[in-house]
Amino acid sequence: MVLVVDDDQDILEALAEILEAEGFEIRRARNGQEALERLFAPCPQLILLDLMMPVMDGWEFALRLRQRFDDSAIPIIVLSADRNVGAKAREIGAVGHLGKPFELNELLDLVRSSIRPAAAHPA
Repeated sequence: MVLVVDDDQDILEALAEILEAEGFEIRRARNGQEALERLFAPCPQLILLDLMMPVMDGWEFALRLRQRFDDSAIPIIVLSADRNVGAKAREIGAVGHLGKPFELNELLDLVRSSIRPAAAHPA
């Protein structure tokens, strides 16, 4: 299961639809606070995380996530329009990052390489 966290409703829905079409189970959150509430039952195998969001941003979410789980327990891929997305992704221990806008194939390749193969269920 992939947890997609983004405050932009259009991006959130597009990511969810794309990943569901590729056979992934998706859970959505519009900010870090919602994402924390969606961490359990079952725990996500990957998190796609925007950094700039209201209520609780991606930085705070990543900090709280790491307080609850081992640093490598749930891989994070950062999706951000920030020009320094690579450096910021490394700071929070993300396994990868993509700048917005991103190429669909690049996203899918990164998701597939970051999640256990058993997590995808081809349609």
